[in-house]
Amino acid sequence: MDSLNDILRGTKKFAEPSEIAAIKSYVEQTFHSAVGVAVQPTNIIITGASAALINTLRLQTVQLQKAAHTTKKLIFRIGGTN
Repeated sequence: MDSLNDILRGTKKFAEPSEIAAIKSYVEQTFHSAVGVAVQPTNIIITGASAALINTLRLQTVQLQKAAHTTKKLIFRIGGTN
């Protein structure tokens, strides 16, 4: 078990969920752009810097879900990539 001290000092490294890595990789390979991805219990929020990118990703919802191996609802937001 990890100690609270390790977590607070930042020495504990947390692995990002596989869905995040899969979506970021798909967008980077397909569109050569960076996105921010946040995973919630029933949703995945994808944030991109431009409206054009986000609207294109909306059209690719099914492909993104397949790439991430998930059935969670994808929510798209325009803004910074966090």
